[in-house]
Amino acid sequence: MKTYILSIFILLCSASQLFSQVSSNDLGYNTDANKRGSNAAAMLGIGIGARAEAVGGAFVAIANDPSALYWNPAGITQLSSISVQVTKTEWFVDTDFSSLGLVIPVPSIGGSLGFHLAMLNYGENPVRTVFRPEGNGETYSASDFVAGLYYAMNITDRVSASVGAKYFRQSIWHVSGSAFGFDMAILFQTPVNGLKLGGTISNLGAEFGLSGRDLTGIIDVDGRKTVYLNNDNVPINLATETYALPLLFRFGVAYEMELDNNNSVTFGSNLNHPSNNVETVDFGVEAKVFNSFYLRGGYQSLFSDTAENGLTLGAGINYKILDLATFTVDYSWSDWGVLSSVNRFSIGISAY
Repeated sequence: MKTYILSIFILLCSASQLFSQVSSNDLGYNTDANKRGSNAAAMLGIGIGARAEAVGGAFVAIANDPSALYWNPAGITQLSSISVQVTKTEWFVDTDFSSLGLVIPVPSIGGSLGFHLAMLNYGENPVRTVFRPEGNGETYSASDFVAGLYYAMNITDRVSASVGAKYFRQSIWHVSGSAFGFDMAILFQTPVNGLKLGGTISNLGAEFGLSGRDLTGIIDVDGRKTVYLNNDNVPINLATETYALPLLFRFGVAYEMELDNNNSVTFGSNLNHPSNNVETVDFGVEAKVFNSFYLRGGYQSLFSDTAENGLTLGAGINYKILDLATFTVDYSWSDWGVLSSVNRFSIGISAY
């Protein structure tokens, strides 16, 4: 089983390199077009966890709290007890993004199970028409939802791997669609003390499309109305295009420099290769003070000429409750340029 999971991961990484070798220059033409907006389910690209976002999202090789289910599920093998984390994100234009991560070590099956939920709620909006642009009295709602189940195990004393499946659903009033995706991840504790490497493949799956009663109607096909006994009430069902989920390859490196038993500094960085955007690099630093307080900073989307996100800052605290559990509170602020900023709050608890 261990060899099988590792072989699949290496095979998929090799395939990604093979298909990524074709560029516009190789084909003999140049273009300024990028891949933005070329996939469905953009919600799957929103980062999870205030701590991870505070270090610029450079969390693939750190991945040692329940938000690892998003950044690198193989990292949940670093959690020795049941852990849960809830994150609330004040996303753009008054939308709300919330997530929950639960990790349960199960020694009887030689690994850990992880359960991940996230929802982007667009709220209630008035229904506007051409003749009633201020609203016709009705309202509609829209939301994106994802649920994932993961299994992670230690292949050796230094290498852990994970496989997981997720269900994504999007709904806009009476129109909806869904798709299944799969994630694979690996984490390597190098022989160098404190140095870790990580790699993930996220959102492998079928294409996504929308359908529903709002895409049905009645039209006059040839525009002749009732002339010559024309049928001007032909029922139709509009078919939407389907698009792939945002496939994302990430490679991360992290190094924790211990200053003494209670203080340390951790550096992290990600190389991101998404199917719906340009390649970027994330970088972040976390300082642990007295084994309880944390200060964090980072920068996202380095080397992208068009990215709006950039500087990230944050802080956190760990508090032990009567040697029974550890309670964590984290906050992060992310700069998004013309889109203003994003605030995230995470609360977690782990059995001690």
